Amino acid sequence: MEERRKLRVGQPITPEEFDQLSDAQLERLVPKAHREFFPGKDDCADGHFYLHDGTAWCFYKGDFLDG
Repeated sequence: MEERRKLRVGQPITPEEFDQLSDAQLERLVPKAHREFFPGKDDCADGHFYLHDGTAWCFYKGDFLDG
């Protein structure tokens, strides 16, 4: 069985990890100031979601798309 690494806020993940993680697990990877905008995994296009100001958080970068 594969050992899962400890994931932290702002740490980039792979598309495979994105598919395996639950909404609650993914939400913990988003900085606290932006968690309220996480719409759930089903509403993330290509591993990212948009915040209220139009910026996009990307799970594959562990940062903002333009950051």
